[in-house]
Amino acid sequence: MSGPAQDRPILWTPSAERAQASTMAQFTRFLAEKRGLSFEDHKALWEWSVDDIDTFWPAIIEFFDLQFDAPWQAVLPERKMEGADWFPGAQLNYAAQVLRHAETYPDKPALISHSETFGRTELTWAELRDQVASLASHLREMGVEMGDRVVAILPNTSPALVSFLAAASVGAIWSLCSPDMGHVAILDRFRQIEPKVLIAQDGYTHAGKSHDRRDVVEQIAAALPSLVARVYIPVADDLPEGALDYATLVQRKAPLVIDPVPFSHPIWVVYSSGTTGNPKPIVHSHGGVLLIACAQSLHMDLGPDDRFLWLTSSGWIMWNSQWTALALGGTVVCHDGAPNHPDLMELWRIADTEKLTFFGAGAAFYMGCQKAGITPRTAVNLSALRSLGSTGSPLSAEAYEWIYADVKPDVWLAPISGGTDLASAFVAGHPELPVRAGEMQARVLGNAVRAFDEAGNEVIGEVGELVCTAPLPAMPLYFWGDEDGSRFHESYFDTYPGVWRHGDWIEITPEGGSIIYGRSDATINRRGLRLGSSEIYRAVEALPEIADSLVVDLEFLGRESFMPLFIVLANDVTMGPDIEAKIKAAVRENVSARFVPDEVVVMAEVPRTISGKKLEVPVKKLLLGGDPATVVNRDSMANPACFDAYIAYAEKHAAST
Repeated sequence: MSGPAQDRPILWTPSAERAQASTMAQFTRFLAEKRGLSFEDHKALWEWSVDDIDTFWPAIIEFFDLQFDAPWQAVLPERKMEGADWFPGAQLNYAAQVLRHAETYPDKPALISHSETFGRTELTWAELRDQVASLASHLREMGVEMGDRVVAILPNTSPALVSFLAAASVGAIWSLCSPDMGHVAILDRFRQIEPKVLIAQDGYTHAGKSHDRRDVVEQIAAALPSLVARVYIPVADDLPEGALDYATLVQRKAPLVIDPVPFSHPIWVVYSSGTTGNPKPIVHSHGGVLLIACAQSLHMDLGPDDRFLWLTSSGWIMWNSQWTALALGGTVVCHDGAPNHPDLMELWRIADTEKLTFFGAGAAFYMGCQKAGITPRTAVNLSALRSLGSTGSPLSAEAYEWIYADVKPDVWLAPISGGTDLASAFVAGHPELPVRAGEMQARVLGNAVRAFDEAGNEVIGEVGELVCTAPLPAMPLYFWGDEDGSRFHESYFDTYPGVWRHGDWIEITPEGGSIIYGRSDATINRRGLRLGSSEIYRAVEALPEIADSLVVDLEFLGRESFMPLFIVLANDVTMGPDIEAKIKAAVRENVSARFVPDEVVVMAEVPRTISGKKLEVPVKKLLLGGDPATVVNRDSMANPACFDAYIAYAEKHAAST
C-alpha cells in the first residue's frame, strides 16, 4: 500500500537553530534537568511517555506551569480506558488557564476575527477577560449552575469564544453548532443534552451572500423546552421579543469569577459527524482537554509569540483545538467566511497582513489551491510564516511538493491526524525531524498509537488499524445519555478487547513516522488486497481533468467485488472514452491493476460532511441496498442536494445486478 521511506523524499530539514529553539527541545532539556531523564531519539521519548504515565503527565503540568486549585491524589489509580479516573482529587478550570494570560499580556491581541459578516475585529487579552467576566456574571443571574448546558449557534468569531469561556468559568457544559447547519441536525444534537441557555446569531454572510436564519433559530429555540434564556446576536433583524442582547451582556464591569471544577468535570459536548443515525454526544473533561493540548503543542511548536490561524467552521473539532494557541498566550486569528471568496488567495492574503506564524487548514483546501494553480510564494509576503498544518483527510505527497514549490520552500509542514473523539491528534509533526512527502513525522507524546493487523498484532511498515493501547486523558469521559456505556464500548472497544480502535488505516514506518490511508470502514478490498481510498484519489485527482472523486468497493458475500469511481470533471471538460482510459491508466500505473475501477461515473459533486470529509460510507451503504432515507443525515452534509444523483445511480445499479 505504500513504498519504503526512501521513496518518500525529504522535503524539509530543520536548521540546528530552529530545532534547538523548539518547545519540544525545551521540554526534553527540562526532563533532563528536572527529572534526570535522557532519550536517544523521539521514539524512545514517545515510548517512555506512554509507558510511564505517572511521570510524563505531571512533567507536562510542571513544564507548562498549569495551575491547580486542589492537588491530585494519584495520576491514574487504575490503568484502564473505559471509566478511567484521571487525577482524582484535583481541581482546576480550563478558562482560568487561558485567561491568566490577560495579566501578562493585557494589551496584546488575543483574538483577531476576519468575518464576511462583521469585517475585521480585534480583542485584546484584557478585553477578552472583561467580556468573559461580564457574560459569566449574567449566566449566573440566569440560574446557570455547574453542570448545566449552555449551547450556541454561532460562527467562528469572538462571541463564540467569549461564550465558551464564560460557560466554562461557571462550570457549565458547552456545546456549539455552526449557523449553516440544518435545524434538524442542530436539534438532533441539542435535544440530547437539554440546554439551559441558547446563544445564537440570526444571520450571516458567506461567499458574498447574506443568509437570514431568524426562522431557523426560533424554530430550534421553540423545540428546546429546557431553555430558560435566549441570547441573540441580531444580524438579519432587530432583537426578537423575549431574547437578550449579547452585546449588552458583555459590557458589564464585573470581576472575573472562575469556579474550580474536578479534573474530570465535563467541559463540552462535541458530536460525531452524524452521517448515519443520531450523532454521538461525546463528552470531554477540563483537565483532559488541557493536558492533551499542551502535549500536542509540543508537536506544533507553539508558544506565546505565535499568531495562529486554522481554517475551520464552528461545527468542526478544529474550532475547539485552535484554542491550544490561546492557552499558551498566543494570538488566534479566526476566519468566518468562504475560503475561496473572493478567490483562493484570500487566506494567503490574511497570512500576509496578519503576519501569521502558523497557518492550518483541511487537506482539501491545499489541494484546491494546488488545482487552481495559485502561487502564494510570489503573490504575497509570507516571511513571518514558519509552520503549516493540515488535517481532515490525508494530504497527498503531491500537495506536500506543491507547498514547498509554490508556498514557501523553508516552511515546516506538519500535518496532524486525530478526531472529534479525543479532540486532539494521534500523529503529528515534530520540529526537530525531517519532513517526508506524504508522511506525518511522529506519534503524539502520551498517545499510545499503534497499527494492528486483524489478529491484534502490532505491525510496523505495514498498513493496519489505528489503535491506542494505553489510556489518554483526552479520551471521552462518556457519551451523553449512554447510561450503561454500551454505545461507548461498541464505538471503540468491540474489535480489540481493552484497546481503542479508531477506524482509520495507518502505517507506522520503521523510522517512527506515519501515513494515514483513510477510514478503515471505507477500505477497498480487491481479491484479498486491501487499499485505503486515498491512494486512488491521489492517482485520479492528479489528472487536470478531474476536480474531485469518490470511490467505494461493493463486496457481497460470495460474489466478486464491484468498485465504481465517481468523478467530478474540471471546468470545461467533457467526459469521453479518452478521459475514462486516462483515469484507468492512472490507477493502473500509480496504484495497481487490481484497483482499476469497474465503472467511472460522472457526478456534479462529491457528497461531503460540513467539515469537508467525503461521505464514502453512506454512499457504500446506499449502493449495498441501504435505505436512502437513513444511510445519511442530510442536515449534516455540506451539499445535501447532490445525494439525489447517487440515489438514482444506486437504483440503476440495483436493477442491473
